[in-house]
Amino acid sequence: MRIHVYGQPRDVTTGFDDYLDPAKTAVVSIDMHRGHLDPSPDCPCPAPRARDVVAPIDAFHDKVRALGIPIIHVRSVLRRSGVDDLNGISAAWRRTFPLHVGAIPNSEAHAIEGSRWTEFVTRVEPSDLIVETKRRLSAFYPTDLDFLLRNMRVETIVLNGGFTDCCVLNTAFDANNHNYRVIVAQDLVRGTDDNLEAAALAMVSLHLGLVVNSNDLLDEWSSGKASGVAAAGKSMKIA
Repeated sequence: MRIHVYGQPRDVTTGFDDYLDPAKTAVVSIDMHRGHLDPSPDCPCPAPRARDVVAPIDAFHDKVRALGIPIIHVRSVLRRSGVDDLNGISAAWRRTFPLHVGAIPNSEAHAIEGSRWTEFVTRVEPSDLIVETKRRLSAFYPTDLDFLLRNMRVETIVLNGGFTDCCVLNTAFDANNHNYRVIVAQDLVRGTDDNLEAAALAMVSLHLGLVVNSNDLLDEWSSGKASGVAAAGKSMKIA
């Protein structure tokens, strides 16, 4: 299996079979909705770099569905009253992120329930699952994602979406702390910029799980090599 450790590709021959069992895996796609990806100037929380991965994510998801692996789409949704954010204790990014990118027009409309900004841009099929109570940076807070995964007997989650250095990274930390095995598809995530994306992926690779290319992961799943669970104490060899 080809993985990436601190930005460098490595061929791992043993030690991660339990990460690669498709029968215990779900794909979690984060915040691929119009509130981040719409090209219009009134997009309330633009993540333009992530537009590049919409088509690749859809293609990956088609292959994942063909293998019978579940897909969970997570989106941010805030109550119309603003009590979850602007009229309560507002999310930190509203004041800190503009210090870097400048003022964000229409940011007050971000993720408001019932608005077009919560519409998915990536394709959602009837067999897919949706989690839509994400109100901060992690897909686990304050959603029922953990409840859903445990009822599905899922042990490994594969993350895609945006931002790598924000919601993907926070979700990876929470997943690891909830004792899930974490895989991040590095070609299917995008960060604020190249430097922060690389830093976030490096942190994942050292502390939270595996960083892989999606095609390498699909090859492992399709090959049938990843059907078992690694024995306790199995050693890892790196070529």
